[in-house]
Amino acid sequence: MGLLSSLLLYPLSPWPLRAAERLEVSIEGVVLPVEVRDLRVWVTQEGAGLSDLRPWMQLLDPESRIGVRQLLQAPVLTRRSFGEQVLRSWAAGPLLDAIGAVVRLVDGDRIGSDVVLATLEQLLQQRPQVSTLDLLEALPGQQLRLDLDGLVLAASRWRAELKRHQALMAGLSRSIAPARPLSPSRLSDPVQRLSIQLSVAHRSNPLALRLWKPSIPRGDRLWIALMPGLGGSPDHLQWLARHLATAGWPVVLLEHPGSDAAAVQALLDGRESFDGARALQQRQRDLEAVLQAQDQKRLPLPGDRVVLLGHSMGALTALVAAGNRPQSGMERRCRQALADLPLTNLSRLLQCELVERGALRSRSRMVTPAAVVGLNSLGSLIWPGQPSIPQPNPLLLIGGTLDLVTPPLDEQIGLLAALGQHPASRVVVIEGASHFSPIRVGESAVRSRDDDLFRLGEEFVGVNPQRVQAVIAHEVVEFLSGLSTDAVSAVDQHWSDRGVRWHRFTGAGAEELRREYQ
Repeated sequence: MGLLSSLLLYPLSPWPLRAAERLEVSIEGVVLPVEVRDLRVWVTQEGAGLSDLRPWMQLLDPESRIGVRQLLQAPVLTRRSFGEQVLRSWAAGPLLDAIGAVVRLVDGDRIGSDVVLATLEQLLQQRPQVSTLDLLEALPGQQLRLDLDGLVLAASRWRAELKRHQALMAGLSRSIAPARPLSPSRLSDPVQRLSIQLSVAHRSNPLALRLWKPSIPRGDRLWIALMPGLGGSPDHLQWLARHLATAGWPVVLLEHPGSDAAAVQALLDGRESFDGARALQQRQRDLEAVLQAQDQKRLPLPGDRVVLLGHSMGALTALVAAGNRPQSGMERRCRQALADLPLTNLSRLLQCELVERGALRSRSRMVTPAAVVGLNSLGSLIWPGQPSIPQPNPLLLIGGTLDLVTPPLDEQIGLLAALGQHPASRVVVIEGASHFSPIRVGESAVRSRDDDLFRLGEEFVGVNPQRVQAVIAHEVVEFLSGLSTDAVSAVDQHWSDRGVRWHRFTGAGAEELRREYQ
């Protein structure tokens, strides 16, 4: 998921001839001058140097000192392409506010946003990630002021959130996970693939659709509308479309111009702006047009009961289309979320953008689906508790413990607790999987690295992505197969297969987890 919105156009200023060499550190109402290089020594060498500051730092409790040190080293932006997206998005505003709250000019004024943006951009050209300490060293000016009290508060919030998610991961790892060999995919089964250009009223060009027709359709009359995430391409998910078709379900894989991989590239090139709220609204219209076309028999697919399946923003599109109305108080929740920066849940920036721009107002149910399936779903600020209209249909949410964009504790486990009233609803958490685990470009890992727009490192892609994808496919097939038999998982379950562990929780299990790690 790219955190994208309106393009922040600004001229890149040249690299500052002279970066700040000294800081004024404000702590407990006392202002102390320090050398910037001494601050790095203290941060990286566990308290060495900083003779003037050390006595004041000793007044902090050990956890706070560790938190400050870690926060100064923690990345503000990570990975060049992803960082560039953030800088050119609505998310840059909250990011700059967070920086401006702790780093100011000596007179108390905030540093100009154009200067901060240009400095971050320059740093991202040189290194894969940029920390707060890197930024302090690079910002121009004779002297800056670092609000250590504010940094201590931010560090405490950050550490508290990390502890929640780390506790969940530790708890999952202790569970007994018996081996459950996954059945090999029957990709040799004949599947008819079609490409359709669907004329739609809300776009000047036809909507490109990819269709998969199974050789032997199931008798449950289900068909699947599959939607990529923000910045995603149909290429990313065609492995899943083919897998579901070989299992007997017809699949329509949508492309969303304006919020797809081409739109991300145009953003990064500075050719076009991007509006996340408009993207969600367009995606809703795209889905509505596909649903109408299928209902009117204009798509050559069997089936009359739709399953809405999406990745990231595609999952959000499905949840909104199914009639899950936002719970009141979103503006207040967003103010609190943005005040708690740095975020351990990056999707909240996008959620708050959608709230601010009114993209979630007056949304009514588009369809009553047979089920909703969300991969790396988001919506914790939209549905934090019992919604006004509970999800009446079975809900499957799948996430991974290494997801830094939509962490499972809040965005999948929390969502199921809020929306998963149907007895067949469940959440699946895969150890070592990330936000980008469902994405496949090409048939080999080498080609994927070459073709993937984001070119993410292993720490973002997660472990063993094709094995994770096998688990995803298995869980989706088993879930959909149970819809016709009303099969319900009565208990929480844990499994492993060839180095991958995953956990399935019912609605009651998700609620218990949320309470335990709240």
